[in-house]
Amino acid sequence: MISYMDMNGFKVELTFKKEMFEMEKNHVLVVLKHEGKWLLTKHRERGVEFPGGKVEKPETLEEAAIRETLEETGVLIKNLVQVAEYVVHGDAPFCKTVFTGSITKIHSDYPLRETEGVVWMNDIELDSFPKLSFHMKDEGMTAIRKRVMTLEL
Repeated sequence: MISYMDMNGFKVELTFKKEMFEMEKNHVLVVLKHEGKWLLTKHRERGVEFPGGKVEKPETLEEAAIRETLEETGVLIKNLVQVAEYVVHGDAPFCKTVFTGSITKIHSDYPLRETEGVVWMNDIELDSFPKLSFHMKDEGMTAIRKRVMTLEL
């Protein structure tokens, strides 16, 4: 288990094991690398980040990850693998499940929601990009990216 403080000053606990946290998992994040580039989205307010969001009833975590990625990037994903879980101990604590997977289709004209669309970056570009979302800058995201790189899909 990795514990750290995020950029908002909240304690975060990250694990690469499944079902370590007893609280409901109702948020998802997709951290996926395709042909040497990370799949990202440009959120209108926060900046560039991995796609993700809240689970809508009655969908599963996997269904939410697929839907959120499609809505935010126009990219359809499959073969999801759970990479990590983390809890943010903020004013309203929540647990997020992190997935990776593979790409089925890249839609160039998909109607996007909440974002300005897909952004592809290699490691160097991502590490030096000045307008990253705040949660892309903490040690948890670094650990998650490293873990995704070790998985073979």
